Amino acid sequence: MTPVAQQPGCSVRASRIALRRRRALSLLAGAAAAGLTALGGTDAGTEQQSTDDWIWLGNRSFRVGLLRSSGGAIGWISPPGGARSVVNSFDRGRLVQQSWYGDEDGSDWNGRPWRWNPVQGGDWRGRSATILKQSVSESEATVVTRPVHWAAGTDIADAVMTQKVALQQELIRIDYRFQYHGTVSHQPRHQELPAVFTGPEYSRLAVCTSDRPWTDAALHFRTPGWPNEYLPMTEHWVALLNGEDWGLGCYVPRASQLTCYRAGQGSAAAGACSYFAPIDTIAVTPGFDMRWTVWLTLGEVTGIRRRFQELQRAESGQ
Repeated sequence: MTPVAQQPGCSVRASRIALRRRRALSLLAGAAAAGLTALGGTDAGTEQQSTDDWIWLGNRSFRVGLLRSSGGAIGWISPPGGARSVVNSFDRGRLVQQSWYGDEDGSDWNGRPWRWNPVQGGDWRGRSATILKQSVSESEATVVTRPVHWAAGTDIADAVMTQKVALQQELIRIDYRFQYHGTVSHQPRHQELPAVFTGPEYSRLAVCTSDRPWTDAALHFRTPGWPNEYLPMTEHWVALLNGEDWGLGCYVPRASQLTCYRAGQGSAAAGACSYFAPIDTIAVTPGFDMRWTVWLTLGEVTGIRRRFQELQRAESGQ
């Protein structure tokens, strides 16, 4: 694996957090002007913004919020009635969202050359992606979004992102779709399927790295470092946990590798966050149209693993 500073795809988000760490005070002082005001107040885990900006879903296991001002990306996951969200929604570069990478295109991010980078939430200046369509019921929502170029802050007119979120008892099912109608053939890059940001207190990563998956092999636990780290994900799921081994799990059947990091100190408003992304190396080329399914759940790590194993058995017909 090449050094993170040279690694395409996943290293992009590491660079963003590096900037936040170097400029934490100036970021907070100038947040309103830059469009990076905290989406959830000074603490990214609390709900302090207008309810008009949220699409709320709920059942007996979850309260889930999608942010209209961030292209419908998921900004809130908690148990019903929970006062704090597991998801880090401090700015539009975090959340749970689609993010894709292509070739360098002459764009500039804070003085450094950037690449084609459509994101669901919005650009680094805080500009929102556009929801083209939405359909909402009590436990299900679909949004179709025109993504924004992260660095350039412009609409990417030749791409469309679709996200369908459905609450299914103890699981959150997300059906993603990314369509590209452009003419440029981008080189293969690590793609985040999706990018997942949590509050900094969820700092303990759990993943199975065994070559004998789904056999109750011992899990691998670690607190990710800085910058990006890469790990195998042989059971296709990963979780970020707090000190009580409770947190958010993510199962992506098509992904067998992940990238992760832990950045900053203190609160999310001070630039701290935990991050992972199940990844796959994919080239975006003319006519590209990819659909995939992501499953999320909350709980202790043993319950997270059990639910995902039940899904895996159902998928394999066992």
